[in-house]
Amino acid sequence: MNLFARSFATRGAILAGLLLLGACSQQGNDTAAPPPAASSAPAPASAHTAALPAPAAPAVPATTAAPATAGSSAAAVPAPDVFKVGAVTLGEAVTAGYRIAKPTTLFAASQNIIYASVATTGRTSGATLSAHFRYLEGKGEDVTTISQTIATDGPATTTFKLRNPNDWPAGKYQVEIAIDGKPVDRQAFEVKAA
Repeated sequence: MNLFARSFATRGAILAGLLLLGACSQQGNDTAAPPPAASSAPAPASAHTAALPAPAAPAVPATTAAPATAGSSAAAVPAPDVFKVGAVTLGEAVTAGYRIAKPTTLFAASQNIIYASVATTGRTSGATLSAHFRYLEGKGEDVTTISQTIATDGPATTTFKLRNPNDWPAGKYQVEIAIDGKPVDRQAFEVKAA
């Protein structure tokens, strides 16, 4: 192996190690949720975010490449790790990591708390994730919108907690998830009559 190839392979291994160490240092950092804002919403609500363990960085193969010359392109630069919603899950209870303990889309009218857990991937230094809950029966009514600003270097779970001290009206509902005000996903659910 010539000196150039050996130097390139060593730099690749060092870069992979630094990426892996950088990902490991983010594990276990929970983002504290700010207190819920006062609003005219009929039900108190809150949100919490937890970072998920980052997947291990793939090994960087040791290859040799000729330097780029004018008129040619160098190796493709990977696209930035775009922050996006992976999945929306509903349920009656959450785990310590803010994941839904037992997913469901059918709730009893007496179920006072409904959780919407939003799994995200990618990186952000401060995106606002929001959950807009709507009652779809009749003319359709807004229940509430809950927002949480989060910063993450990888996969995370943000859970929105919708609370009603009274029984929920029976019927169909929907939660719409938005990033910085732009809707990106929605999940339907139903409350059955008592």
